[in-house]
Amino acid sequence: MSKLTKYEARKRRHMRLRQKIAGTAERPRMSVFSSCKHIYVQFIDDDTGKTLASASTVSEEFKKSGEKVNAKGAEALGAMAAAQAKTVGISVVVFDRGGFSFHGKLKAIADAARKNGLKI
Repeated sequence: MSKLTKYEARKRRHMRLRQKIAGTAERPRMSVFSSCKHIYVQFIDDDTGKTLASASTVSEEFKKSGEKVNAKGAEALGAMAAAQAKTVGISVVVFDRGGFSFHGKLKAIADAARKNGLKI
């Protein structure tokens, strides 16, 4: 029996999670991905396979805010993501942590999105 790599273990957790949750047009999936350098948030309608809105630490808006990619920056990103969702008319979402553990940056994004009016 071979040991899974970190990447394979996260992918397996994500697939297990995705069996239970799916986004619709009324309640899209708020998918969060965190790499070593950046964080990406997407609002996805799984019925049509379309991304409705997105925000990331790569965007100009985030760079102008002057935040770093840490828990404080993740909070700012959560607020930006909530604002993007509001402009498209999204108020209720399903949170997809992407196989990552729900603490630190991911928790900061979710809490900031809740504070800015998204219902998770």
